[in-house]
Amino acid sequence: MRLIHLSDLHIGKRVNEFSMIEDQKYILTRILNIIDEEKPDAVIIAGDVYDKSAPSEEAVSLFNDFMTRLSKRQMQVFIISGNHDSAVKLSFASEIIDRSGIHFSPVYDGKIKAFEIGNRDEKAVIHMLPFIKPAIVRNIFPDEEINDYTDAVRVAIEHMNIDDKVCNILVAHQFVTGASRSESEEISVGGLDNVNASVFDAFDYVALGHIHGPQHIGRDNVRYCGTPLKYSFSESGHNKSVTVVDINRDNAVDIRTVPLIPLHDMRCIKGTYEELTNKKNYENTAVEDYLQITLTDEEDILDAMGKLRIIYPNLMVLRYDNKRTRENNVINSVEGENRSPLELFEEFYELQNNQPMSDEQRSFMTELITDIWEKDQ
Repeated sequence: MRLIHLSDLHIGKRVNEFSMIEDQKYILTRILNIIDEEKPDAVIIAGDVYDKSAPSEEAVSLFNDFMTRLSKRQMQVFIISGNHDSAVKLSFASEIIDRSGIHFSPVYDGKIKAFEIGNRDEKAVIHMLPFIKPAIVRNIFPDEEINDYTDAVRVAIEHMNIDDKVCNILVAHQFVTGASRSESEEISVGGLDNVNASVFDAFDYVALGHIHGPQHIGRDNVRYCGTPLKYSFSESGHNKSVTVVDINRDNAVDIRTVPLIPLHDMRCIKGTYEELTNKKNYENTAVEDYLQITLTDEEDILDAMGKLRIIYPNLMVLRYDNKRTRENNVINSVEGENRSPLELFEEFYELQNNQPMSDEQRSFMTELITDIWEKDQ
């Protein structure tokens, strides 16, 4: 039995005010191509279909197109809501849509949707657990002791109907303790949303969503597949992929990945303005990638963002790394009664830039101060 594990599509997402919709159209088509090549028995989408609980019309239209194209392939598709989704909106008309083979998890009410796939010789049950919080589970099961996220997920699983004689697969969207996070994920202060991986011991494979980097947690069969695209520069080193899960008759799980090459990569580059605008340094690179550029010039470049975007049209973030930015000096008020304006400005300049003024700069300031005084007089 073969599964395709996806999650965190974040359709409609904007990164640094750049719409990712065209990149998402491209990557969803590539995912369909991989599905055609791999011929899975089922496709899993483990939450965060959309980037917002109230997605744009453009985002809804793109997901509708993706679902329509998937349904034409006549396979089972299992989708749960993540913390970015509205569980109510995502599961609209789900009982009707079930007939097409596309299954959405409903709003959590203490019961979990479970579906059998496969045949008599190779059968598995897929359990769909949408994103939950302790308060939600506590309201449903008031007699249970629920103090944290681990308790909430444990209680939710204990109230499932799990037959240990068949292969059991859980689809969930939570933060499992030990997972490596990135800046584009929502983080709870102090790790309050942590879930201990031991609560998943009853399952042969756990298809997780929520974390953007592909990784195993504890056991090989507890896995985050990661996002199909990079959604922050903290993910620039990620290798995005589709997770393919093969389950044999003994319920042993074999996991591999198929790389996803994006329309535009997300990269970080660094150098002086002169280096980055030298044609020999960029003519053989993908200048249309989404970029974070760090300039190492000691002096700020006038309208650097505008000038660099002539060469790098998808420049998202511009930073400086120099003596001034490496020091976090605090400029205190100074007694200036016995000091000249030039001396005061020299001290200010050195604190601000972590280096003294040059002779040329000092000469310029002397002329400027003299000129101002003469005009005042």
